[in-house]
Amino acid sequence: MDGFDLIIFDCDGVLVDSEIIAADVESKLLTEAGYPISIEEMGERFAGMTWQNILLQVEREASIPISASLLDKSEKLLDLRLAQDVQAIAGVEAALSRLTLKRCICSNSSSARLDMMLGKVGLKPLFAPHIFSAKDLGADRVKPKPDIFLHGAKQMGVSTDRVVVVEDSVHGVHAARAAGMRVIGFTGASHTYPAHADRLTDAGAETVISRMSDLPGIVAALAEWEGAL
Repeated sequence: MDGFDLIIFDCDGVLVDSEIIAADVESKLLTEAGYPISIEEMGERFAGMTWQNILLQVEREASIPISASLLDKSEKLLDLRLAQDVQAIAGVEAALSRLTLKRCICSNSSSARLDMMLGKVGLKPLFAPHIFSAKDLGADRVKPKPDIFLHGAKQMGVSTDRVVVVEDSVHGVHAARAAGMRVIGFTGASHTYPAHADRLTDAGAETVISRMSDLPGIVAALAEWEGAL
């Protein structure tokens, strides 16, 4: 292999600094429901997971019933907070301007939320219309399943072995690797934690960066090194 034809970006925690906002909202709701958990622990344990899957996992672990109403309550509160507070990850636009590859977004967030967040921070024109939500494929096809990455590559007309993915979560790295893609881990968002880079590497990321300014150089370096899938 002599390079890449497509770079796929996750959105939350890679393009927009939204995971910390979600962790704040969700930790408060879970604590109120009888499952005390900090913002930091939310980020470390559940980053990249849908709220529905987080609730299912909490129910499996806890001896307390988790109300189904938490699902809708969180979505409404989070949309309000994101619309007010979400910001772009520092250096994203400059990094994109230095990348010549085709690009798209593959995210677990809903299309409506992606549209809102990317529109707010001014990144939507840099990706539209190539913005794909796993939830549009089906509730059971979100990361860590590879479906959204396979869908993105197919829509972009690129073979999976010619794709590099930028991901901030273990679940996302697992999904990309299961899709047969190479992965760059990213730890530059506010929800990062001390073992973050090691977790991403253990999951299958070939390298990890904490600054978007490093992305173009890393992509170029990986393109010259085949690596091993």
